[in-house]
Amino acid sequence: EVAREVRRFARRTIEELIDSREPQLLAGIVSDLRVINGQRGKLALFKLDDKSGTIDARADEALINANRNLLKEDELVIVMGKLQPDRFSGGLQLTVNQVWDLATARCRFGKYLKVAVNGKAPDIQRLVREFPPRREMSEQGELVRGMHVRLAVRREQVTAELQLGEGARFFPSDAALASWMAQADRGLAEIVYETS
Repeated sequence: EVAREVRRFARRTIEELIDSREPQLLAGIVSDLRVINGQRGKLALFKLDDKSGTIDARADEALINANRNLLKEDELVIVMGKLQPDRFSGGLQLTVNQVWDLATARCRFGKYLKVAVNGKAPDIQRLVREFPPRREMSEQGELVRGMHVRLAVRREQVTAELQLGEGARFFPSDAALASWMAQADRGLAEIVYETS
């Protein structure tokens, strides 16, 4: 289930990686994580595994410090990075420059949550109160990580989508999505991604 969702925005598997100067988006499970002292500070070395294959990856000290809770053994991560030749193994290595957990990747790559409504609307205020958007400070100022909501209303032969305002944004954790599905018509609530 998670693999199918992840493939909607991180389409390329490790097996399908291409040698390119362009950053590539991948998802996988972290394993064999170790932190070493490199020439320019600490360096995290780990394997990323998505069942199609594994690749050696590395992250610099700034990325390690910013994502300490994500870069750990058996954790699902979504990463953006560039492939580079590995001087030691002769193969390729991924230099990671961004990392997300699944919920944060949903915010980054998802356009909105489409919720089916037929007669009774979900308790939007309660859902937003229980799963508010996350606010964090960045170099550009305050960053709000939350997903927009659209209600898909059906009446006999007519359908319409209503985009809810900023006040209805929520953080799309697994628990939040389960709550939206529980209140949606026939359990139909799904994230619409940029590429879908």
